Amino acid sequence: MADHTFVVFTKPVAGKEDEYNHWYDNQHLPDVLKVPGVVNARRYVTTDAEGNRQYLALYGLQTDDTDALLADLNSRAGSDRMVMSEALDSGSINAVVYSAITPLVTL
Repeated sequence: MADHTFVVFTKPVAGKEDEYNHWYDNQHLPDVLKVPGVVNARRYVTTDAEGNRQYLALYGLQTDDTDALLADLNSRAGSDRMVMSEALDSGSINAVVYSAITPLVTL
């Protein structure tokens, strides 16, 4: 199986950051990890000069067919298999898959 990283940037709706983080950590990550081929997940946050926060989620994928995996993921979104939150600013979602071109290098 080929290794990939699914890179997803999102933001919460203004005033709903706590609700967004609770949903993401306790509902969304477990739902995404149930998709066959999604093998791990980790979230990050940054704060810009104006104090606005932007969130990043990195998902490790192992698949030879990223199109099929993403189609499965998208078919679940908004269903009882992947409940979405009104605290997520859906207009902020920016996602892309990167495919590994070298083996993992460690010390």
